[in-house]
Amino acid sequence: MRKPLVAALFALAIAGAGAAPAVAAPVSAKPATSASATSASAIAVKADTKAAAPTLQAVNLAGTVALSNCSGSVVRFPNSLDTDPALVLSNGHCLSTGFPEPGEVLVNQASSRTFGLLNSAGTRVATLRASKLAYGTMTDTDVSIYQLTSTYATIKNSYGISALTVQNTHPTAGTAITVASGYWKRLYSCNIDGFVYRMKEGDWTWKDSVRYTSACQTIGGTSGSPVIDQSTGKVVAVNNTGNEDGARCTENNPCEVDASGNVTVRQGINYAQETYLIPACFTTGNQLNLSASGCTLPKP
Repeated sequence: MRKPLVAALFALAIAGAGAAPAVAAPVSAKPATSASATSASAIAVKADTKAAAPTLQAVNLAGTVALSNCSGSVVRFPNSLDTDPALVLSNGHCLSTGFPEPGEVLVNQASSRTFGLLNSAGTRVATLRASKLAYGTMTDTDVSIYQLTSTYATIKNSYGISALTVQNTHPTAGTAITVASGYWKRLYSCNIDGFVYRMKEGDWTWKDSVRYTSACQTIGGTSGSPVIDQSTGKVVAVNNTGNEDGARCTENNPCEVDASGNVTVRQGINYAQETYLIPACFTTGNQLNLSASGCTLPKP
């Protein structure tokens, strides 16, 4: 998990590194490569390239949300309908009730939590409200999914903002990505460096996590941010942690564990949890069904 938000704010104040959230167009905390920071129309493709490079899109903050302590996004699945109740994706460790215990899975719990909806420039245009926490856990993954009182059509018609679509296939190493933080109103661009067989942090263990290249220097408050594939605009993961101090497998200092049990610590490197398994667990009407065919999310 990222360090507590109060600690993150204190660290930024000491460093003098932009402690206040951006109020205009969002900027990256650390410049990415020119390809990931450039609009698609400005990317030059060499004539002698054997295979065409993917066309990259300029990702913005439209559809992201700010929670009281984290970031998130309004999301839909490939089979979601405009008339379905909208969903908000964030982290399990961002729940207002605190961190779920290892092995704990929360399902269909009443909630009236609110979320600040942002437009492409990072301006808050609405307050959305949950009707329930559909799913939340920190076992195998680190995710929370809230069902809202508004439909996708209502949000689109009222504010001109569409939900982000969650990709239902495994992400690919090398993919250019953007971590879009609604809390900080900032974008972090880098690439998927690879995948971690098991990641341990404190008492929790996560499977098949996404490791970023070093350009994505996410901070406290970016937890729950959607990780967006720049070539498709789809969500491929949810940002959740990073090794801050170089410690081994402790809170705020996750470690990587391979299939043979070897442990690797990468100080300053940040991580996300894949989301491609989630769509199979939501069926007609965007309702959670952990017994649905193909659903492999942890169950209560």
